[in-house]
Amino acid sequence: MKITAFFMSMITVIINLFGTVFYSTNEFNDVSFRDEITGLYSVSREEFSCERDGLTIKGTVFMPEGQTNCPTAIVSHGFMANQMISHIHAQNLAKMGYAAFCFDFCGGTLRGESEGDSTEMSVMTEVEDLKSVIEFAKSCEYTNEEVLILVGCSQGGFVTALTATQLQDEIDAIILLYPAFCIPDDARRGQMMFATFDPNNVPETFDCGPMKLGAIYVNDVIDMNPYEIIGSYTGKVLIIHGTEDEIVDISYAERAVEAYEAAGAEVELKVIDGAGHMFTNPVYAYKALGYIRQFVSVSENQ
Repeated sequence: MKITAFFMSMITVIINLFGTVFYSTNEFNDVSFRDEITGLYSVSREEFSCERDGLTIKGTVFMPEGQTNCPTAIVSHGFMANQMISHIHAQNLAKMGYAAFCFDFCGGTLRGESEGDSTEMSVMTEVEDLKSVIEFAKSCEYTNEEVLILVGCSQGGFVTALTATQLQDEIDAIILLYPAFCIPDDARRGQMMFATFDPNNVPETFDCGPMKLGAIYVNDVIDMNPYEIIGSYTGKVLIIHGTEDEIVDISYAERAVEAYEAAGAEVELKVIDGAGHMFTNPVYAYKALGYIRQFVSVSENQ
């Protein structure tokens, strides 16, 4: 039943996310999103690949047509998802002039193009994936390596936050959508999404719904206090979270705000009333896109 429910939820996600591309009746600050982006850059796309520890990472870069020396954005997908979920955010940023990269994590997708086994994937291996994509993006002739923002969804948001602490001087801002800072707590409880296990005796491999995970997924985070780590980042931070998120409670985002504020970071939490995880409703998705556009515009002007 859990697996069936998972696939039904994923179908709903896909339908609703595609719906955001065509649905434009929602208004953000009294301007429809489709009208708001009229006159911005047209967007082209191309595929790219890079490597991490001998594994090929594949992805897509969306670029403003005819532009060079572009500021750079890298968008990271969530657990079991793939880069397709990130495309709407990358396109949004590309229309604003960014070269926006999205990619499949190694072993982190149900169906993706990057190499790697899911039993060898963890939040920390995904940090290394993201760092490899950052290095590739900085090497591209059409990017300006002086301006770099990271965007992450769910587990990808957690990965983004951790990566920003390691590359403090390189990251200008991070945007975290429903970031999964709950993962270490879930590991300690022995309850991670569809998986249940003894946290004191983690099996070598275990099933998490349709995905098989390895002990590394648990062991890399089970002793982690994410707030002690992410709080060392002092750049600009935007967190967007829904009040009805049943996968990652909004309290995790609120605690992250406290950690960033204590470190002196410029942090803002945007709460979307009624939104669940992934913002599958087009109305909530448009609101998130609008918040991102506002945040990026303000950051560019400072």
